[in-house]
Formats: sequence, C-alpha cells, structure tokens
Amino acid sequence: MKSKILITGADGFIGSHLTEAAVRAGYDVRAFVLYNSFGSWGWLDQCGADVRGQFEAFGGDVRDPNGVRTAMKGCDAVLHLAALIAIPYSYHSPDTYVDTNVKGTLNVVQAARDLGVARVVHTSTSEVYGTARFVPITEEHPLQGQSPYSASKIGADQIALSFYSSFGTPVTVVRPFNTYGPRQSARAVIPTVMTQIASGMRRIKLGALSPTRDFNYVDDTVAGFLAALSSERAVGEVINTGSGFEISIGDTARLIASVMEAEIEIVSDEQRLRPEKSEVERLCAANGKARELLGWEPRYAGLEGLRRGLTATAAFFRDPQNLRLYKSDRYNL
Repeated sequence: MKSKILITGADGFIGSHLTEAAVRAGYDVRAFVLYNSFGSWGWLDQCGADVRGQFEAFGGDVRDPNGVRTAMKGCDAVLHLAALIAIPYSYHSPDTYVDTNVKGTLNVVQAARDLGVARVVHTSTSEVYGTARFVPITEEHPLQGQSPYSASKIGADQIALSFYSSFGTPVTVVRPFNTYGPRQSARAVIPTVMTQIASGMRRIKLGALSPTRDFNYVDDTVAGFLAALSSERAVGEVINTGSGFEISIGDTARLIASVMEAEIEIVSDEQRLRPEKSEVERLCAANGKARELLGWEPRYAGLEGLRRGLTATAAFFRDPQNLRLYKSDRYNL
C-alpha cells in the first residue's frame, strides 16, 4: 500500500478522475468534497465499481482553515484541485474566486506546513499565461491576469510557491492546459458542443471561434498529477502538462461534429463572448519540463490523439443517463 493522500476538489471533473486513478494505483485516498446538505459527493457518486467504497470521503470547504487542517491530518501528501474555475462567473462574482482560490490555497499550504506534509501538488491553469506572447508556452512565459479567474489562480500559485521559498514546504505546481473528457461541466466548449449535438440540436451556439487551445484528455492530465506526486525533482517547480498541439475553437467544433457524425451550423451567441481584452487568443504548451522531470508525455497528442479523446468523451455524453444531468438548451456559466 502506498502513502495516504488527500485530494481536494475530489468531487469535481478532474478530481474525480484523479481519485479513481489514485485508488487504482494503490494510494490510501481521502477525498475532500464540498460539504452540502444533500450528502452528494459530486462526480464521485458516479465512480467506477472497483473504486466505490475504496476511499474515504471528507465533507468540507477549502475556505475554512480548520476543516482543511482536520482533513489533512494523517496524510503524507495533498493534491490540491479545489477551485472555482468558470471564467464568465468570475466577471460578476470575483470575491468568491479570491476566497476560494487564493485563501483556499493558503489554507492548504499552511496546514501542510504545520502538519509536516511531505508533498503538496498544487493545481494551476494555462489561463495564467493569458494570450501567448510566444509559442510553445514555456513555464517562463509572463503571467497575465486577463480575467478575475486567471488573476486569482496567479495569486494562488504564488501563495503556494511562496511557502516553498519561505518555509521549505515541498510544493509542486502543475499547470494543465485545457483538460477535457467525461464529466466535464458544460461551461467548457467541448461539452457545450457535445451536449447540444447529443440533444438533437444542429444549430450550435458558441462564442469566439478563432482562439486556439491546447486540449488534453483527462487521463493525460491525471497521469501528470500522479507523476508529480512521486517525483522528487519536481519539488519547487512549475510544470506544464500540455500536448503541444493547438487547434481553434471553430475547428474543434467541426471535429466534434465529425466524430459524432452530425451536420452542424455554428451560430454566434453574444452572451458567450468574453470581453475583448479578456479573451485568451492563443494557448499552446511546451511540455519538455514535464518530460524531463516527471517522465510524463501525452498519450492523446496531436490531431489523432484529440480525435481519440473526443470519441471517448462523446460516448459519455451520448449516454442518456449522463446527458440528463446537463441543461443543453441554456448557456451554462
């Protein structure tokens, strides 16, 4: 049996996949889920049969330092994924992003320091880079807070790294690029397109079509987290996990239509457009550092890899039991 780990945000899209993968890898997992009166564990309620009952769930809120510290007691490491991530919601509720993303991260690293936790893997995002000034984007690229969300993640990253510099807290910052896959919220472009098509719509509502993204299937992102957890060379480092392949939003929508064998018309929906200066126009990762320090490389790279990942994702959204969990007829923040 491997060490005991705490995963915050375990009830979310990436966190639930990471929890499953960690259990299957032999870790003793404590899954930190957002407390609610429904007793819901988010996507962990839908976890694989081989994982069900094989992890401990802890209900709490990363904004509460006592709850975070209590959850972390007895753990050797923490993978911190809990965050507010929707960019449009951050435009009108930025306060909540500071509380959850910045203060929540402070609570995690402070508890880790106090308890002598052996490793903290903190989740960043490619959004902290803003529109690429050069590609591929290395970890040395300037940070640009083009939305309150990205600004809060920049703050969270810096809080985590400051504990490494100031107190020697063994922090690694993993910076995933545009993860997609089963269970993703429809606030993201790939589920937005897939849920509309799966619901029978053929006039697909989208925002800007020209920005490019570096999409990464969730299995690759999860593999990056687990590799960072076990790499001593990763301590004190910021590490991109991205495929190095970029594709426009418009071309992505057309590729999804091809995968789902649908003829579509793309319609511009004004409410889905970001403010002009807030739109991140281009993202494409340099992943050499992840290859060198983690021994990680994407298994779903390039156009062929994206097509394979989209095929697996489409199968999830085509399942009526999954599709009913989404509101495909409305704009999801």
